[in-house]
Amino acid sequence: MTAIIAALTIAMLLLATGVFLRLTSSWLARLFLPATLIGGLVGLMLGPDVLGKIATVVAGDGHALAAGLIAGEARAAMAQIPGLAISVVFAALFLGERIPGPAEIWRIAGPQVAFGQTLAWGQYVVGMVLAMSILTPVFGLPPVAGALIEIGFEGGHGTASGLAATFEAVGFPEGRDLALGLATVGVVAAVLIGVALINWAARRGIIDPSGALAASDPAPLQEETMRPVRPLDDAIAPLSMAAVFIALSIGLGWLILRTLTLAEQSVVPPPAPGVLGHMPLFPFAMIGGVIVQQVMTAFGHQALINRRMVRALKGLALDLLILCAVATLSLAAIGTHFVPFVLLATAGIVWTVACFALLAPLLMREWWFERAIADLGQSLGMTATGLMLLSMSDPGNRSPALASFGAKQLLFEPIVGGGLFTAAAMPLIAAFGPWPVLMFTGLATVFWLMLGLILFGGGRAEPGRAHAP
Repeated sequence: MTAIIAALTIAMLLLATGVFLRLTSSWLARLFLPATLIGGLVGLMLGPDVLGKIATVVAGDGHALAAGLIAGEARAAMAQIPGLAISVVFAALFLGERIPGPAEIWRIAGPQVAFGQTLAWGQYVVGMVLAMSILTPVFGLPPVAGALIEIGFEGGHGTASGLAATFEAVGFPEGRDLALGLATVGVVAAVLIGVALINWAARRGIIDPSGALAASDPAPLQEETMRPVRPLDDAIAPLSMAAVFIALSIGLGWLILRTLTLAEQSVVPPPAPGVLGHMPLFPFAMIGGVIVQQVMTAFGHQALINRRMVRALKGLALDLLILCAVATLSLAAIGTHFVPFVLLATAGIVWTVACFALLAPLLMREWWFERAIADLGQSLGMTATGLMLLSMSDPGNRSPALASFGAKQLLFEPIVGGGLFTAAAMPLIAAFGPWPVLMFTGLATVFWLMLGLILFGGGRAEPGRAHAP
């Protein structure tokens, strides 16, 4: 208990430090790095891999700082937080939200769904080819390393941390640290490349990033001033009620995962390799959240789910997740596999930028830049990075990109980017080998690309917006 309290106290102090540095450092502000990432990097510097190593070199192994300032049971407790917080984040993903049908999602976001899916499945293809041709035969990494690009870039820090137990189960524990390193590189690359592309597009007249926020959009005011009175507001605190629904979603997700795991074991009994036994809880917590939301809506009680409170808890969990994951990152694992790490990061960035430059104008003929820059930010960094780049390229929200990007997540996140296949990829590779997974992801990439080209590739090109960089 003491270690947990110490871990949470340290995390809050690091978060406050990140906020302070973000507000006072002009170059950090220009990079648009989130305070959670900054605080996590500060925690990493104060840990055994940086401060501890420096103290050891300068004063020897017996120095008081040889293990760093953040060490021992408190650091071990911090390392456990991401695995718990990721289930909260995914359980809350669709709670309190209206879930439109597939036809409506496709109408709003069809081109963006095709582009995002092509990009994500292609990251698997690039990673698997790299693993099978270089990483495994030359550097001795297991074939599951081919999933690291999608886990680190599309999935981000949360997914990389949430898959820690899966990395252990498939015999690749250092994969967690490599994936977290890729996620950090991806956030920085997304910001730097995204801002450079926005400046290029502005000079070319492809976008007009000088527009002001549309004053006619009253949605933020409505949410603040017209919040409905909920039946249980006088019986239980809204934040507590939101926590109840999140806990129900996680519990339901655990029940689904456990049931499927037992069913798999009845067909393929241990010690034969299974898949579901290696899968984490968080994608099933997301399914549990969807079920809870749909049931509450079906019975007319959806107003009991306070969307603002759910988002507040999700935001807290995500902040803790990112900060603790980065602060407890093992630099030794990255140092040991530095060349493979660089190869994975380079290959992932090249594929993502190539998709932006070559495929986005073909699949999204109208407002292609605004739509694609959001996907680039998400595919390299995180959803928040994509939204930040979108707001920079379209501050007046004149394009349909924001609505399209939001609707696309409903057909995207349940599968890749931290969804079911992201969680299942490594167990599948471990159970069946790399070739079947490479063929499946390759077919998925071709399918989404061809579907996008056939359905949307012949659309009307908007003047000034139809040409790739």
